[in-house]
Order: sequence, then C-alpha cells, then structure tokens
Amino acid sequence: MTLTRRQILGTIGTAAAATALPGLPAFAQSRQIRHFWWGNPKRDANTFNVIDLFQTANPEIAVSGETIGWGDYWTKMATQTAGGNMADVIQMAHTFIHEYVGRGAILPLDEHIGNGINLDHYDAGANDVGTIDGKLYGINIGSTTQAIPFNIRAFEDAGVDVDTLTWTTDDLATICQQITDSSGGKMRGSEDLSLYLENLEVWVRSTGRDLYSEDGKLEMTAEDVSSYWTFWGDLRDAGIVEGKDATVILDKGMAELGITKGSTAMTFRYANQVGAVQSLMQDPVGAARVPQRPGTGNGHYVLPSMFLCLTRDVDDVEAANAYIDNWINNPDALTALGIDRGIPPSQFGRDTIAPTLSEVDQKVVAFFGGVQDQVGPVPNAAPKGAGEVRDSFMRTGTEVVLGNMSADEAAGQFIRDAEGILIRASR
Repeated sequence: MTLTRRQILGTIGTAAAATALPGLPAFAQSRQIRHFWWGNPKRDANTFNVIDLFQTANPEIAVSGETIGWGDYWTKMATQTAGGNMADVIQMAHTFIHEYVGRGAILPLDEHIGNGINLDHYDAGANDVGTIDGKLYGINIGSTTQAIPFNIRAFEDAGVDVDTLTWTTDDLATICQQITDSSGGKMRGSEDLSLYLENLEVWVRSTGRDLYSEDGKLEMTAEDVSSYWTFWGDLRDAGIVEGKDATVILDKGMAELGITKGSTAMTFRYANQVGAVQSLMQDPVGAARVPQRPGTGNGHYVLPSMFLCLTRDVDDVEAANAYIDNWINNPDALTALGIDRGIPPSQFGRDTIAPTLSEVDQKVVAFFGGVQDQVGPVPNAAPKGAGEVRDSFMRTGTEVVLGNMSADEAAGQFIRDAEGILIRASR
C-alpha cells in the first residue's frame, strides 16, 4: 500500500496525494513533479517535511510524494517503468542502479550539475558509485555502512562485555547464548540473519572476494554461502536466535524486526537505519560492526545508502532539478532529513546537522567514524539481474531454514541459479 503524507499525519487523504500546503490555492501550483521512495514512518515524515519546505519556497510547484516499503518498492518500480509512468524523481539503491541505467529508465545528470544542481561541496568520490560509464546517474544522498543494531539494556542485563568494533562471530554466538539464558528464553540473542544477502556480503568480502566480479559474474562461491547458512543454522538449532517462523518473513518492516518487537537483542541493518529502529523502542539502541570470522579480514565498506535519480518520464526537468538541489543544499532540508538516509556526503551537510542530532544519531556518527579504519574498497558494481539473484538467495535459503535442504545442497543450487540469472540478464 502506498503511504501518503495525509495518512502519516492522521488525516483523510488519497493515495500518493500531492502535498499542498494548507491554504495554498490549487491554481497557484501550475507545475507538478512526483517523488517516489521506499521508506519507514520516520523517513516518510522527514521527507514530507522537506517537501513542505520546498513548496513554501516554490509555491508554483506541487510535489506529489509517494512512498512504500522496500519489499514492494521494486515491484511497483518495475510496473511503472514498464508502463511509462515513472515518477519524475526516484530513490535508487546501489544494487539496482546499473540495472535501471541499462534499461534507459534513468537519465544522466551531468548537464544539470552546476546548472540547476550544485555539488561543489560534496566529498571527493562521493558520487563515484552513481557514475556509470563516465556519466553521473545517481546523486548520493547519504553515506552509510553495514551495522548490527543491538539492545544496550539486554546486553547489560546479560552481563555482556565486548568491544563491538572488534568482536568476532565466536563472540556473537557466545553473546546470543548469554542473552537467551539471562532472559529465560524470552529474548533470543539475535534474529536469524540467514536470508540477509547484505549480511552475507560482509561474510564474503572478509575473504577478499566480492559478491560479483568486475565483469559482472559471480565471485561468491558455494562454500561462502554454505558456510554462512551453516553458521546461522547452528545458532538456530541451539535455540539462541529466532526460530524459522520469524526467519522466513522476508524483507521485514521495522516494526516486524525481532529487536523492535522485543524478541531479540540484535538484527542487521545499515547504520543510517539505527535511528529508525530506536524510534520504535524504549530501550536504548547501539550500533556494532558486523562481526568477522576469526582469521579473516574486514568485510565492511562505505557506500551511498541511496541516490536521487531523474527518470526518463520526467516532464518538468527544471522543477525536478530545483527539488533535488533543495535536498542537498538547503540547510533546513538537511536538518529535517537527519541521518535516516545516511550521513551527509559533504562537510557542509555534516556541520549543518551536527547540532541537531539525537543521542542515538550521535552514536551512529561515532560508530561510522569508528569503523573507518576497518572498511575496504567499494565493491564491484552489482550487475543487471542482481535483484533477481537476491530474491533467489532468499528463496533458496528459506528451504534451508525450513529444513527442506541441507546448507551444502542449497548453496550449490543457489550458485547455479544465480549464474543462470546473470547470463539471461546480460543478453
């Protein structure tokens, strides 16, 4: 279901309604643009606040904000793309940007930089991931890295004493046991992260490989996947992570996470999402590095959490550019957005929001700084078909969680399926 600003504010409204300011005459808004993003309640509220700020300064432009959860976002995006009805400005993930560039669905922005969109203050290299074949297609709107949000009170109650910037997977298993025992089984140590490809990516990168090679083929191996599923399966069998019924809920919303429900002390998310986790909890939340296996390297990397892109279906390019520019250059907009979409990729942006950060956001920024000496290079670009590979990983992994396939058998099947997906997608 598409969530609209009016629904967020608790008033009656239509799906994807234009967010006109109260009292603003409809005839005054002679220009219109649509913005489509995946979100959560906190992100949606922040975004509609930015839309209001933009419309206050540009009363002639009506912005229609459309938002939906991650799980349904890409299905709707594909439908709109096929139907020639894409929003003017879209939120894009690094895992899908190559695919949509390949479809001709998003436009290069080079001619608009310095001519409607100002990027003079951006960090060097901040937009490298959004630059494909020498052209800029996606503007980075926040940098982030992988993280394990954890319930600080649960750690303290269980007597956990660990450096969460240097801990290992052995530490993780021990802590899961401690928390489960301390709570009498009412709280498990962690969600079962078997079906999180994003967490598997850290596992793979700790060996020196990426999920994908530079030429768009698989670089992860069946052994990578099997060892990952075996690790989480052992914790599941020990009863110290959530069971299969909770695990096979795919692409959970924030309210469905074990940590926000109080059934687990940990989950996986990106650093910029820790604040959204905290917003649904009373207990304080911390951010930890994804634990590495003993004897391996560091799998973390800094990446754009998401981009703003201009689509091929845009009608009013000037208005869309003004809207994008407002996102990254208006101090009030930067403050309203906070770090939910990531840490601003410019010193100007970071300085702007610093005085307004909440306690949990200050922890996130400190965590982000703390892992900087442990991050590796940005991974090879996700090839066309990567989204389908992710679906295949979750689908095949579900068979392991349910006990229908062994980790070894399923890993081999997944690798074969993934290779076929990439071959078909490249034709």
